[in-house]
Amino acid sequence: MKLFLGVDGGQSGTTTIIGDETGRILGTGEAGPCNHAAAGEGRAKLERAIAGSVAAACAQAGLDASAVRFEAACFGMSGGPDDKREILAATLRVERLVVTDDAVIALAGATRTGRGIVTIAGTGSIAFGRNPADRTARAGGWGHIFGDEGGGFDIVRQAARAALRLEEGWGKPTVLREMLLAATGAENANQMLHEFYTDEWPRSRVATLAPVVDAAAVETDAVALAIMRGAAQQLAMLAGAVRAELWSPGSALEIVYIGGVFQSRILLENFRTLVELQEGVRCRPPRRGPAEGALREAYRSVGLEQSDDADA
Repeated sequence: MKLFLGVDGGQSGTTTIIGDETGRILGTGEAGPCNHAAAGEGRAKLERAIAGSVAAACAQAGLDASAVRFEAACFGMSGGPDDKREILAATLRVERLVVTDDAVIALAGATRTGRGIVTIAGTGSIAFGRNPADRTARAGGWGHIFGDEGGGFDIVRQAARAALRLEEGWGKPTVLREMLLAATGAENANQMLHEFYTDEWPRSRVATLAPVVDAAAVETDAVALAIMRGAAQQLAMLAGAVRAELWSPGSALEIVYIGGVFQSRILLENFRTLVELQEGVRCRPPRRGPAEGALREAYRSVGLEQSDDADA
């Protein structure tokens, strides 16, 4: 029996799926985050996450993790694949190893054919597309300094700026100041901003405050509404840039949304309205998760196309 491996390695955790050559899923496993692979603790964390998630999937599948060999494996890695291939090759017994980024596997699982556009908005943001000719393009995903428009960190950063400006006397009235202070336990916006610069508040933790901004928007706070609607517009622009690169006007395609930011009803409704203004575009949630997308990419790497019988 030939075995295939799909791995979604992200900032919050690692998910592994093992499948056989018929497309049947045999086992799944979970472990900690593995998005960094720099020397020292980063490399050790990556190795532990991969070994732990693969071992858990093997246990569920009734396989010996110390002896299993994979026909093909695909790893979709947050933070990019370039610094992880050598480590992964030394960790597993695998005939064909594919190491790519998280947007590729997200799209592979999100649509029936693995083609279309996926817009991801969690801590950061990116849009990635593959057209029927298998041409690909991306927009965004350049990190919190130069990009990540519409992502959770960017939403909170704008809200924190609004709170600080109000405190300094030159900002618009908004409930965001009081709501963010309550959520962080800070006495004032100055203290809150200083805490955001410490190791106690990494970008991923700051991004978890995005629902606070959304809650203020639901209460019709004008500043919060502008932030959430602006985030939706930026995400729609990322998707639109990819569409223009890969599809001619009026072509039918799916645009799929993934990530915690889309839990905001205000943001999601605005995003869907904006992207569906283009003729032929249908906006929908993903059919399957990124780990299953990674498994599909593992099959594809050896010329196997697994059928997808999910409803349209």
